[in-house]
Amino acid sequence: MVELHGDERLDYLLDERMKIIQSPSVFNFSLDAVLLANFVYVPIQKGTLLDLCTGNAVIPLLLSERTKGTITGVEIQERIYDMAVRSIQYNHLEDRISVIHGDINDIPEVLGNAGFDVVTCNPPYFPTPSETEYNENPHLAIARHEIYCTLEDVVRVSSGLVRHGGKVAFVHRPERLLDIVTLMRQYKIEPKRMRLVYPKAGKEANTLLVEGIKYGKAGLKILPPLYVYKENNEYTEEMLEILYGER
Repeated sequence: MVELHGDERLDYLLDERMKIIQSPSVFNFSLDAVLLANFVYVPIQKGTLLDLCTGNAVIPLLLSERTKGTITGVEIQERIYDMAVRSIQYNHLEDRISVIHGDINDIPEVLGNAGFDVVTCNPPYFPTPSETEYNENPHLAIARHEIYCTLEDVVRVSSGLVRHGGKVAFVHRPERLLDIVTLMRQYKIEPKRMRLVYPKAGKEANTLLVEGIKYGKAGLKILPPLYVYKENNEYTEEMLEILYGER
């Protein structure tokens, strides 16, 4: 039995098919991570996948249901890395998922270049936090803010780690769209698929999903919008399928 620490709890994933360790004071995964794990194309039978800024390994755990390939996560915070390791152990997936405790900027030296078929990342979204915000909860500040890695770091490292023709996928805020596309092209990842996520119909998009191919040909496909909630504030049918699998 995996031991829990402090205010940690076990939450369900995918309609109770998995459990994951969470902590309100250290790290809880967001809906964005679930959306990215569902959005990215992955090889079904085999392949090597890498998730940068993996947190408590929610994306590797979700991807393990979509691919039989091997998955590696990278997490800089030791406390959250430990949560990821124990979550993987709880689900008995040590033979398919591993996590590295380290800075993504150092990972190319550890793993080498161009070794992965797929790279995903749900990076920190916001600029460096105020001193007060950081001191109140450094775990959350590091997860949310560009303290240890910028958007350019994420794109540059992803490009170096993915193979020629491999896929790279990010989730971010729509206001960073031009920055993301510019950086992807700068680092030879051609944007190929994009989807905007809306809280509900009539609202502005609040999440961006984008996938590119290393040295891919130009040509971007804009997918239909994804709505999270219906007017009655219940999940849409598509969102329920993403959260809980086939219904």
